[in-house]
Amino acid sequence: MALDGAFLYAIKNELTPLIGGRVEKIHQPSREELIISIRTRQGGKKLYISANAGSARIHVTEKAIDNPQTPPMFCMLMRKLLGSGKLIGIRQEGLERILFLDFECVNELGDMVTITLACEIMGRCSNLIVISSEGKIIDSIKRVDGEMSRERPVLPGMRYTMPPRDNRLNFLTCTSGEITVLLSEHEGMELSKALIRCFEGISPVLAREWTFIAGRGEHIECGKMTDDTLDRLLSAIVKTRHQLTEMDCCFTSAAAQDGMLKDFSFIHLSQYGTLMVTKEHQSASALLDYFYSERDRAARTKQRANDLFKLLMNLNDRISRRLANQREELSECAGREYFKLCGDLISANMYKISKGDSCIIAENFYEEGSPSVEIKLDTMKTPSQNAQHYYSEYKKAATAEEKLTVQIRNGEEELRYIESVFDSLTRASSENDIVQLRLELAEQGYIHRTQQKGKPPKALPPVEYRSSDGFTILVGRNNVQNDRLSLKLAEKNDIWLHTQLITGSHVLILTEGEIPPDRTIEEAAVIAAVNSSGRGSGQVPVDYCLAKYVRKPNGAKPGKVIFTNYKTAFVKPDIELEERLRVSSV
Repeated sequence: MALDGAFLYAIKNELTPLIGGRVEKIHQPSREELIISIRTRQGGKKLYISANAGSARIHVTEKAIDNPQTPPMFCMLMRKLLGSGKLIGIRQEGLERILFLDFECVNELGDMVTITLACEIMGRCSNLIVISSEGKIIDSIKRVDGEMSRERPVLPGMRYTMPPRDNRLNFLTCTSGEITVLLSEHEGMELSKALIRCFEGISPVLAREWTFIAGRGEHIECGKMTDDTLDRLLSAIVKTRHQLTEMDCCFTSAAAQDGMLKDFSFIHLSQYGTLMVTKEHQSASALLDYFYSERDRAARTKQRANDLFKLLMNLNDRISRRLANQREELSECAGREYFKLCGDLISANMYKISKGDSCIIAENFYEEGSPSVEIKLDTMKTPSQNAQHYYSEYKKAATAEEKLTVQIRNGEEELRYIESVFDSLTRASSENDIVQLRLELAEQGYIHRTQQKGKPPKALPPVEYRSSDGFTILVGRNNVQNDRLSLKLAEKNDIWLHTQLITGSHVLILTEGEIPPDRTIEEAAVIAAVNSSGRGSGQVPVDYCLAKYVRKPNGAKPGKVIFTNYKTAFVKPDIELEERLRVSSV
């Protein structure tokens, strides 16, 4: 993750308006999280601080986070120390990944004292430490004893010391000459790695972005840079310095084509090209709020639906194995005509066969030239019984072929259904979505219906979008909702869309009697592509037709429809466009 010292500098500047505000409330949602509500003249703000190793950060949050019924001991201590305290300063030494929040508070004796919170954003070493005005540790959200760290234990009563600090450059204050000299000491090293060793407070993503700009996408090593490359590098560093100091940042998140968030920074990211989808945010806090809440939501959803993922994967494997065996059996039935031929030739040559013969050489009068055919016989059977045996094998193979064809067709339909549920599960965004998928699978007999206390949660409405031309576009969340959307809600002149030959949601353009322009149809096709298993592809074919041409076959599983009079549009999945057009959250 890219929450480095430079990004923390941007957060510090953003938090400056909180100085002078009073502490209203303090909550501790979990063991490593703290929320401090601060009232300023501009209104109340919630300052979120996390010391979690995988998501350490500090920023203003707009998210509603549940709190435990009984506050933890650390939360009670914070309320005692900071209750009604006044935030008087926010400090950062250089570009260290530590923010110091100074609060002016009243102690038990009625004296004014300064309590400092050291917010250390340092990966697995992240911590939130409470420091007295004498510089001693009062407590910390994570205590570190001598066994955990010999170099820097963090325990109440000890004097607070800064973490060990390397002798690296601060790119906000250093000169071009100092940068050039320090880079020359890392000759032969890849430039982005050398930059991380030279500068404090920069993340790999920032170092790679500078390297990308300097080398215009080419690999660069220290000591092999041309003057032009060095000039571009220095220019990129100076531009970044200006953005930070003048608060002119471009807060950007980067997500893979499948929507999974990967990185973020306070500058525009060009290094990923078309491999990532970038999105700009209004502030550092808005970016961190979005990035971590989306990532945590996805992780929580996946954890809650883990049993369904396993069930669907096992079903997929079992059905695939069964289909493979059935197709192999069907291929063996292809030789059934040979059995009928043998029966016919034995019947035609009955007079030539004696009981006890092991074979017969007969002329195949069905083929031109009547070639000779050798037919094996059972010595224990009469000629008539041998003929009946071959006819029996023929009928058996014909019956097997007929039944296997139906079984394979049904198996393929079932496999497509399981894949469609799996696709819906990968895009589930809430507990309600998962509950609806469980109900659907229970209706189809794949899982047992569990007894729930109270009424089951009401199904959410279809996801709503608004095209650039003002048309409403609806997307089904699961197969049951897809059926309702396409067969009950749709008017006959609405436009229905679905990805061709791949699983995905049903999409409906509400025309209200009008003819939507091509741009609306193209945007709806993009939405259909994003809400399908092909959202990571470069190009996706999307079929569309009037809703009156869509119908459901008798006995078909949820989500299965057939349609006619359609056209096909080829579009590129665009997650940014899909998010921009979305009206309701998913």
